[in-house]
Amino acid sequence: MAKVPGASSHKGEAPIRITTAQTSRNADIAARQKRYILSMSIRSACFIGAVIAGLTHITWLWPILIGCAIVLPYIAVVAANAANTKGDGFSLLDSPYGRPELRGGREWREEHGKQ
Repeated sequence: MAKVPGASSHKGEAPIRITTAQTSRNADIAARQKRYILSMSIRSACFIGAVIAGLTHITWLWPILIGCAIVLPYIAVVAANAANTKGDGFSLLDSPYGRPELRGGREWREEHGKQ
């Protein structure tokens, strides 16, 4: 990280990250579509498995598979609508002196006696 003239540094502290980059909108939509298709494929497999279990007289299995097939659409929609927001849990604390402002070159030079 480059040293900025006039900036104070704290020993042992990592530099503050201003933002984290997010994935593109197209990549986010593609990932959501894949999750939705996977969930709906599992739901279809549950229905087919329930029919096969019913035909083969496995009476304990088909109600479980039907239950899964009923619940999976809700889970699939919630998972598909979950936006991919990146965050590392790092938040900046407000200063008791208010929010710092970046000043222009002339103001900084005048304040520090530079030409």
